[in-house]
Amino acid sequence: MTMDMFASHDSTDALASGLLRKMPVSWVESKPVQYTLLVGENRISLNEKIGQKIRLEFTGEIRCLHCNEITKKSFGQGYCYKHFMALAQTDSCIMSPEKCHYHEGTCREPEWGERNCMQAHYVYLSNASGLKVGITRGGQIPTRWIDQGATQALVLARVSTRLMAGLVEVIFKNHVADKTNWRTMLKGTADKLNLAQERDRLLALAKTDLDALIEAQGIIAVQLLGHGDEFSFDFPVNEYPEKVTSFNFDKDSNVEGTLMGVKGQYLILDTGVINIRRFGGYNVNLY
Repeated sequence: MTMDMFASHDSTDALASGLLRKMPVSWVESKPVQYTLLVGENRISLNEKIGQKIRLEFTGEIRCLHCNEITKKSFGQGYCYKHFMALAQTDSCIMSPEKCHYHEGTCREPEWGERNCMQAHYVYLSNASGLKVGITRGGQIPTRWIDQGATQALVLARVSTRLMAGLVEVIFKNHVADKTNWRTMLKGTADKLNLAQERDRLLALAKTDLDALIEAQGIIAVQLLGHGDEFSFDFPVNEYPEKVTSFNFDKDSNVEGTLMGVKGQYLILDTGVINIRRFGGYNVNLY
């Protein structure tokens, strides 16, 4: 990076200035998801900005969202290297919950693990770019699905811990994807699926392995749900791109265009898309 690349304009006329963070969402059934852009202490309602021109200017400064120290590079969506390697929430078992090692006494932050991992979790089916399986804490329903850009979601099982959720997810991964294709998700609304039918199909396919896990762990640890309401989500998007081009603040300090919509953690502009969560801790000016 060169200093010239990050030569900023006068920030005094900026609508907001500060560190980017993951966008909070609010949702009421049958209405579009409401998005808020966090820029420092500023909260910008994005739904009201759809159809308007916006510009995000990266100042060249990155700070750790945990300690607020300046870092040359962001790790794990917003952390300095020290805390990326030290915090429980950035450990490898967060991405691979079946590798949870709390029970071995080696959790980086046992108290954090108690609050976040040793709690009830849910295994679910969702549809963002097609059918996938995933896991989330109860308190993250429905935020987790919205952050993925899912238009449909349905709970498969309630389990006692994050580890149990990971073990159940691994079983289902033998029969269904566990990743969202973000480019496909950003090109439009996924074809509607019969999630109840898919749930029943997958429970049948995974029955032998699930029965073995329940026998080993106990019925309280893993509770399969053959019923439950489906969630559906409508995202505030006026127009989806035919071709998805992504912005990267590490290569270009300016992101500018007409805001066409918001989906998942992405701003969709007529000039490209940007994953706001990826650039947590980046200091920007919003115009």
